[in-house]
Amino acid sequence: MPNATPLGKLNYDSDCPARLIRLSSGVLQLRAFCKYWLLVLAWMTLIFMASGDTHSYEHSSRIIEPLLRWLFPHLPEAKIHAVHELFRKCAHLTEYAVLALLLWRGLRKPLKNNPRPWDWREVRLTLLMVMLYAAADEFHQIFVPTRTAQVSDVLIDTAGGAAGLLALWMIGRWRKHW
Repeated sequence: MPNATPLGKLNYDSDCPARLIRLSSGVLQLRAFCKYWLLVLAWMTLIFMASGDTHSYEHSSRIIEPLLRWLFPHLPEAKIHAVHELFRKCAHLTEYAVLALLLWRGLRKPLKNNPRPWDWREVRLTLLMVMLYAAADEFHQIFVPTRTAQVSDVLIDTAGGAAGLLALWMIGRWRKHW
């Protein structure tokens, strides 16, 4: 067929009526939502599930502490517990740093080849959202028998969000994005 279009390539100069169909604003809004916010919701769901019983101190100690004993057989028991606690707090810090980056991306909606200056208002809003989600997560843990809600965890989570955004700002400055 001499007039056939190669598979995967569209001929925009044709008289095909399908080319005249415009996407509705609802479809475009759904597409933007999926692009910028679906990953945020998925990450929040992961955090929520991790704050349940299966990821409690009691359950993670069954994995981390034997591993530490195997790697460091002469490490005192108190140090093993301290390293385990530090590991869990670093996990809090990291998961909320990722959440902050995803929230910032959703709020900012960055576009390729459209550099905008760094906006500290976006950062403040992102940190507020991180803090509120961390507080809601700790509130949820009140109702989980093997978990304890701690204000210090909200502070650690918020610090993780701030650290993630600070790293983003520093990388952006270094690469001359803002």
